[in-house]
Amino acid sequence: MISFEQFSHNLASVQTRMAAACKIFGRAPESVVLLPVTKNHPVDAVIYADRAGLKAVGENRVQEAAQKHGQTDIAVRWELIGHLQSNKAKSAVELFDRVQSVDSLKLLERLNRQAAEIGKKLPILLQCNTGEDPNKHGFMVGEMAQALEQALAAESLQVDGLMTIAPLDDDLDVAKAAFIGLRELRDDLAAQFGVALPELSMGMTGDLEVAIAAGSTQIRVGTALYGARQY
Repeated sequence: MISFEQFSHNLASVQTRMAAACKIFGRAPESVVLLPVTKNHPVDAVIYADRAGLKAVGENRVQEAAQKHGQTDIAVRWELIGHLQSNKAKSAVELFDRVQSVDSLKLLERLNRQAAEIGKKLPILLQCNTGEDPNKHGFMVGEMAQALEQALAAESLQVDGLMTIAPLDDDLDVAKAAFIGLRELRDDLAAQFGVALPELSMGMTGDLEVAIAAGSTQIRVGTALYGARQY
């Protein structure tokens, strides 16, 4: 695990990139939040994020997040950004403050039921595969209206917005198309259903400028902050 000093240096570099992109594309710096991705890093990664004043961390797996959660009592928000199997919905509802990776109607139903059982209103994002990448999870664009309709009808869920992961491609235009597609989809759905969907979680280390240009409100960054993961 890197030192906190190295983490602080890395954090400043990422924040400088984000601020520069906001300036270029006419965005207010506070309109884009950095989510440190602590998956496959020790609990120190969570402690570093909190010490630096970051308010939330992103984890990919329920079990790993639960282990870290049990090792510290710091008051960060825990966000699930990885694929969630519906049979782990109960644990996810109990542990996470928001689930970004809601990618099926079955999972929607299961999260709603589990949240109702413990009297929790669970914030979620609907994950859309706007890049039509067969290796990525998420609703297809044509499925999103039905997904949003079901999510809005779920009394124990709160739909904050949408999330996507761009296809793995060296051509940034591929990511750009995926991100613009999510923003346009959000705008269409918000108008169709008469709801605010303020959160657009999209963009990582390699494509954060493109994501900010397209309207991202949250950038998910791991390796650029913490170094190589310990698999």
